Amino acid sequence: MALVFLMYAAFGSVFTAAKICLDHCLPFFMVGSRMLIAASLILVFLGLRGRLSFRLLKQHAFEVVMLGVFNIYLTNGLEFWGMQFLTSSKTSFIYSLSPFIAALISFFFLGERLSKVQWVGLVIGFFGFLPIFVHTGSGEFSLESFGVFSLAELAVMGAATAATLGWMFMKKLMLKGYSPLEVNAWSMLVGAFLSLAHSWVVEPWDPVPVTGSTVTFIQATLWMVIVSNLFCYNLYGYLLRSFSVTFMSFAGFSTAFFAALWGAMAIGEVPSREFFLSGIVVFCGLFLFYRDEMIKHGIRIRSVS
Repeated sequence: MALVFLMYAAFGSVFTAAKICLDHCLPFFMVGSRMLIAASLILVFLGLRGRLSFRLLKQHAFEVVMLGVFNIYLTNGLEFWGMQFLTSSKTSFIYSLSPFIAALISFFFLGERLSKVQWVGLVIGFFGFLPIFVHTGSGEFSLESFGVFSLAELAVMGAATAATLGWMFMKKLMLKGYSPLEVNAWSMLVGAFLSLAHSWVVEPWDPVPVTGSTVTFIQATLWMVIVSNLFCYNLYGYLLRSFSVTFMSFAGFSTAFFAALWGAMAIGEVPSREFFLSGIVVFCGLFLFYRDEMIKHGIRIRSVS
């Protein structure tokens, strides 16, 4: 159990590293650079192990491109663009809308049924996000707003939606027998190309969109690559041997609180009272939603040996 929360604590630090990085570079360049480095390392690793194949690209290029578009380019681009104006903890918290969005997409477009308890959990969860949306941070005052939502908040909500759609393409490719490592490597490469192309068009290159310390930019980017793309990814795969995907998704909500802790310690971000109020309510909604699902599927949680 400790390894689960160690992983999410490490992943929470990625939001803080990204916030630091955004003080020294522009968002789409940051995404493209990070994904290019990560994809290159994984592809070299697969090549050295003799597991690199181009069959995936030849037979399922559309799915790979769509995964790169949704899961890498849109998810990370929207998330980190929004983070320019939000705290790292608030960004992570809004991103935790993903399970609720996935449930609604599955219900409306894939015909999956939800129980009454799950519907109650979803409603509680959605209402739980209202306090944090109502609270406007200092970085959001310069942005256009739509009701209680700032443009930055809508961008991160869009990132959560794009991630959910991206995982559907990932699931299709996994069911066809491809390894997640290979699928992610090629999709990261697609996302890196799109992000860098976007950066070239809309972000000022003089000679690159690094607006502050190059050393800090490199350090923060490497931290995100090592912790998120390499460490957390592989640890997640290991933990799935002992824990269900359902439990891992539920435990993933802790990322927002770890991000708040890292943000407070590293860059002096103090979470608002609304953050904790929303956290308690959303936790209750998630608990109801996932508890019912675990009972329905007869899932048992075992400790990692």
